Amino acid sequence: MLANPPFPLNIEIDKLTNSIENAITGEVFDTVVTRLIPQNEKQIKKRDWQFNWKQELKDPNREAYKLTTVNNPTIIQGLLSIQDKGDHVFMHLIESAVFNKGKDKVYLGVPGNLVAFACRVSLEKGYEGFISFIAKTALKTHYEQTLGAKILYGDTMVIDTTEALKLINRYFKS
Repeated sequence: MLANPPFPLNIEIDKLTNSIENAITGEVFDTVVTRLIPQNEKQIKKRDWQFNWKQELKDPNREAYKLTTVNNPTIIQGLLSIQDKGDHVFMHLIESAVFNKGKDKVYLGVPGNLVAFACRVSLEKGYEGFISFIAKTALKTHYEQTLGAKILYGDTMVIDTTEALKLINRYFKS
């Protein structure tokens, strides 16, 4: 099987929260990130997602994860695809659910939550929280300002240990 080429990340980090936050009321909801498995395919309607997440599930080199609220685990708030590169974690794809995009989004904090999770996976693997990703050129400054990401070369960005720990401590209390 041919590997899926990396896409430049094209997601705005709307707000760094402690969880996810209702965009209208400000109410905060506890979240959980779990591995996306083939049995979850029914929850992923192609029309609701920009990327082909069913294909991500089939790639043996990647791990896909879903973000849900603790009280409603059947509604996926966002998805993440990562790969273990042996010395860091690479974020291939990150996407908010269709209802968490644009000016009428339901929840804030979905992308930040997923990036923090990728940093936590890196930390747990012994990579000191280092993650990398390809950024859309127009969003590089945004990622520098919101995530503390740094340009490695070209459009490749990294989040180092210091910034990773800030994100992990914000989203994951334990």
